[in-house]
Amino acid sequence: MSSRLFDLSDDVAVVIGGTGALGGGMAQALAEAGAKVAILGRNAERGEERVRAIEAAGGKGLFVSADAMSCESLAAARDAIQSKLGTISVLVNAAGGNKPDATLIPGADFCKLSRTAWNEVFDLNLVGGVLLPSQVFGEAMLAAEKGSIINIASMSGMIPLSRVVAYSAAKAAVINLTMFLAREWATRGIRVNAISPGFFPADQNRKLLFNEDGSYSVRGQQIIGHTPMARFGKAEELSGAVVWLASQRAASFVTGQNIVVDGGFSAVTI
Repeated sequence: MSSRLFDLSDDVAVVIGGTGALGGGMAQALAEAGAKVAILGRNAERGEERVRAIEAAGGKGLFVSADAMSCESLAAARDAIQSKLGTISVLVNAAGGNKPDATLIPGADFCKLSRTAWNEVFDLNLVGGVLLPSQVFGEAMLAAEKGSIINIASMSGMIPLSRVVAYSAAKAAVINLTMFLAREWATRGIRVNAISPGFFPADQNRKLLFNEDGSYSVRGQQIIGHTPMARFGKAEELSGAVVWLASQRAASFVTGQNIVVDGGFSAVTI
């Protein structure tokens, strides 16, 4: 029975942002649990590379180019996936990130923060990151009366970290929207949850966390010192959470939740 709890062989999963390190790791985990996985994104080279990795491990993968800021592009991708893989039952919204212009360096004036940069961060993380994909793919799930939507938020959406003010606010909105959709769709067969990773080194934050010689930066040292497990996370350490939330058997009564995977960072107040 326990092995069946996490068997996704009847599922078709879409991972938006599956070309990145964290999204790609989650796509790989879903495929290893048996799901047929579609990677959505704009970087075909990285998308096809992830599909090859999935198939090399014995899974079924597909890359579909799409613009997450376009409902028409997302709808075309949805229809293509369903014609090739079947009815979509899992959506992972893993696209997101920050913008340098929306980051406040020490001593910077918040009153001078660029509104354009602020809007770009909200578009990236909230509008294209969750809102539009949930509308487009949620429509298909509602028609099938089955689905699990997993939004990738951030621990900084719970604790407003210094510097990344727009990113933290956008991820807080992701958590709020997750709870709203969970309530709205709870009786219609759709579960909606979020995963909030702590600090996981990836291309976009590596320079923030490490010096050129590979040692921790000042910021990296501060984070490690605040993390009870005294290290950064690894992409594969999100696998259990995403497979659990995707599984109708294992998480059938779980919706509206924000699962934090941060090595204990958010548990430390001093």
